[in-house]
Amino acid sequence: MTDQPTTPPQPEADAPVPEKTTRRSVLYRIGVGLMGLGGLLVAAPIVAYVLDPGFRKFKRSWIELGPVKDFPKGAIRFAQYNNPNPAPTDGKLDQIPCWVSHKDDGSFQVFYINCAHLGCPVRWFEQSRLFMCPCHGGVYYEDGTRASGPPPRGLYEYTYKIKGGRLFVFGGELPNLSIPGRTPKDQLTPLTLGGNEVKA
Repeated sequence: MTDQPTTPPQPEADAPVPEKTTRRSVLYRIGVGLMGLGGLLVAAPIVAYVLDPGFRKFKRSWIELGPVKDFPKGAIRFAQYNNPNPAPTDGKLDQIPCWVSHKDDGSFQVFYINCAHLGCPVRWFEQSRLFMCPCHGGVYYEDGTRASGPPPRGLYEYTYKIKGGRLFVFGGELPNLSIPGRTPKDQLTPLTLGGNEVKA
């Protein structure tokens, strides 16, 4: 009988090698999980902000500004109304400002407060009879037409109605090139007072 050295059995090539769990690998997994959770917490409000306009339904409607007597002839007055599209986070921002010009002939012009350049709020200066934007120096005449500065056009105007001695405007969205302020008559919804439609 010959003495032949015995070779130990070799593990199969495909057999998985058990991985040793070390403190380093556990801490690595915890770190990756916490970073992923932090990324989700940062991304969630950004994604909600970007997607919100696509899911929110904005409605334009007739909004009361107040009695006509509150806006004397020949004067331009500041007015506010409640946003018909409030969001839970609006707080005091649900008050939308505008400028009301009551002409000597009895007609009105109601201007959005936003500059036609980048949307900053314009102010009325009685002494110079001009609207001026504090952001980039846009200037408008009292009829809302552009006087000087970077704005490409005049102030946007609301469509208005007077019913029962009260002034109403058709609003609810900020104006832009696709929503130019004054609304074509075929896109106006009926004005209702006390649940009854008011005929023009």
